[in-house]
Amino acid sequence: MSGAITEGYRADRDAVVQILNEALATEIVCVLRYKRHYFTASGIHAEGVAAEFLQHANEEQTHADQIAQRIVQLGGEPNFSPEGLATRSHAEYVEGDSLIDMIREDLVAERIAIDSYREIIQYLGDDDPTTRRMMEGILAMEEEHADDLVGLLSDLGEPC
Repeated sequence: MSGAITEGYRADRDAVVQILNEALATEIVCVLRYKRHYFTASGIHAEGVAAEFLQHANEEQTHADQIAQRIVQLGGEPNFSPEGLATRSHAEYVEGDSLIDMIREDLVAERIAIDSYREIIQYLGDDDPTTRRMMEGILAMEEEHADDLVGLLSDLGEPC
């Protein structure tokens, strides 16, 4: 009666749940940062950039939901507690003072997530292919977000 955990599951379930809870915290922090940036973006170029922030926030929320669902499938409990959220997250919550600062902070966070998720994928290897595939899909979206943000900076005439 262990749900998705069969005798063939080779990963350390407790370690995977802990890693996924850190990824969950990262996604939640990213949702919050992108939402703040969406609501506070201002200036002549703000409308298009804010729309991108909102799209990224919604996609990060989808990632958080996927991760939480996988944690439950593994017999764990997703940690949504706001207490300690920032310390569990791989990315920081930085507000940014201007539209350019916001884009740059989001790019930094995406790059941190990309590196973290790549490490998670390597750690999982063939021991938990379902979680690995989920994280590979999330990683691909994080890479797309980073490309989008670089494009925004370029469109605004900012060096990356």
